[in-house]
Amino acid sequence: MKIQWRLRMAAAQREVWTGTELRRLLAEKAGLKLSSASVSALFTKEPSQVKMTTLAALCTALECTPNDLIEVDTTPVERPITPPRPVAEVPQAASVRGRSMPPL
Repeated sequence: MKIQWRLRMAAAQREVWTGTELRRLLAEKAGLKLSSASVSALFTKEPSQVKMTTLAALCTALECTPNDLIEVDTTPVERPITPPRPVAEVPQAASVRGRSMPPL
């Protein structure tokens, strides 16, 4: 599975070109005040996690849906088929008298 953060594309489609513009929209439309560094990180990097409140605020500010911001590729990952492991042969009794081999 592959996840792609598409905030920059979603913002550009709505003619929001800078972090400053996005920060202003977040404050005006969604009531969320983020630091310049936080907005810059959202705008330029793929986050490892996003708070639901931040995601909702981004959707409100940009008038979009979460699907516009996050692209999830659910194509199954193909794994190479591994050959079955060979089963070790069990040693047969050494003599007819019923005695087995000594332990190794």
